[in-house]
Amino acid sequence: MSADHGFLMRQIATGDQAAFAALYQALEGPTLRFIRSKMNDPHEANDILHEVFMEVWRSAGKFEGRSMVRTWVFGIAYRKTVDAFRKRGKVETRDELPEQIDPADAADMTLNARQEAVHLKSCLNGLSEEQRLAISLAYFEDMTYDEIAEVAGVPAGTVKSRVFHAKKLLAACMRSRIERAAT
Repeated sequence: MSADHGFLMRQIATGDQAAFAALYQALEGPTLRFIRSKMNDPHEANDILHEVFMEVWRSAGKFEGRSMVRTWVFGIAYRKTVDAFRKRGKVETRDELPEQIDPADAADMTLNARQEAVHLKSCLNGLSEEQRLAISLAYFEDMTYDEIAEVAGVPAGTVKSRVFHAKKLLAACMRSRIERAAT
C-alpha cells in the first residue's frame, strides 16, 4: 500500500489530479480521525484537513521518500493542528493530570464500555499534547515509534519516554476515575 502511495506522490508532483484524488481518498479518513482527536470543533477539523491536503498538493515535489507517505501526511496534519491551537492561544502542556470531578452521581454509575470510553477520553485530555500525540498515533493509528518520531520531529527515544509516562498517567487516572465511580 505505501509503495502505491509513493507512486501517487510522484504523480502528484507532476500535477496529476487523478493521483491526488486517489491519495486523498486513501488517506482522508485516517487523517481526519487524527485531526478530530485533537480538535473539539468538527468544522475546524475539516478546515485543517483541507489545509493538509492543499499542502500535500503544493509540496508533493519535496517528498523525498525517506518516510511512508502516511507518516509525512500525518506530520503535516500535526503541524497544522498545532498552528490552529497557537492562533487561538490554546497550546498548553501539563505534566500532571488535573483532578477532575465527575458531575454525574458516581454512586449511580455503572461501568460499561461506553463509560470507560468516556473515562479514557477524559484521561487522555489530561495528558500533555506531546503525550496525547504519541499515544494516539501508537494505539489508534498503529504507528511505530520511529514513525511517530518523524511526525512529531523528535527522537524515537523521546517518543518511547512519552508513551511510557503517558501510560502510567493514564493508568492512574483510570484507576482514580473507576474508584470514584464505584463509591
